[in-house]
Amino acid sequence: MNNERNKEPLLTCQSLCLAYENREIIHELSFALRPGECLCVVGENGTGKSTLLKALLGLKKPSEGRIVFGGGLTQRGIGYLPQQTPVQKDFPAAVGEVVRSGLLHETGVRPWYTKAQRCRARERMDQMGIAGLEKRCFRELSGGQQQRVLLARALCATQQLLLLDEPAAGLDPLAARELSHIIAELHREQGIAVILVTHDVHSVLAQADLVLHLAVGGERFLGALADYPAHPLGQTFLASDPCGENSRSEPEQDNISNGKAGAGI
Repeated sequence: MNNERNKEPLLTCQSLCLAYENREIIHELSFALRPGECLCVVGENGTGKSTLLKALLGLKKPSEGRIVFGGGLTQRGIGYLPQQTPVQKDFPAAVGEVVRSGLLHETGVRPWYTKAQRCRARERMDQMGIAGLEKRCFRELSGGQQQRVLLARALCATQQLLLLDEPAAGLDPLAARELSHIIAELHREQGIAVILVTHDVHSVLAQADLVLHLAVGGERFLGALADYPAHPLGQTFLASDPCGENSRSEPEQDNISNGKAGAGI
């Protein structure tokens, strides 16, 4: 991990300002994310978490500042796992089809997948432990299995940066812990950078190298996990779930629409 920190940043936000419905909600945000690092983004609904993800995916233009990609990463090379809606959970497609759809940004006008692309999709299913589910219908799976499928889909789009929007929302505690372990392996063992939006105290404590806490009124914390508990925002957030139990939330009203390489089905 120390070697990863010495590498060129994959993503740098420079004095980034973002607005939602003509109201600035993020002002002059600057940070850099390197391979293998995990940035946990927390805060109340309406403080700009989903708007930030939109900007990183190229779906929202900053009012000021800029987003710079490095290390060979481009916006099209970001893997994205969105919050699921009831309609998405009931999607009538085979697991293999869902996973392979993460490669659509590579097919261009070609209406089929190459042998190499199909092989890569199978490797991602093996990686997520869902190879035996390839022919199963997505909507017949448990919540934890569905999230593994969607994570495999996002990994088809990238081996550099994942954006995960409340990946454990709605899962039972066991499935949430299993997913947390998978995400930890991705950034700690495989060097994939992760930006994780969450309301789950346990996820922050278990995953984060860096924490961005966005609060109503523009107040925020941005820094190392080790410094977060001493900050007033950190004290409030961590005290809300002292036992580390998974807290859950409804999707934000400004949830990101589909249509990117790693977007939801």
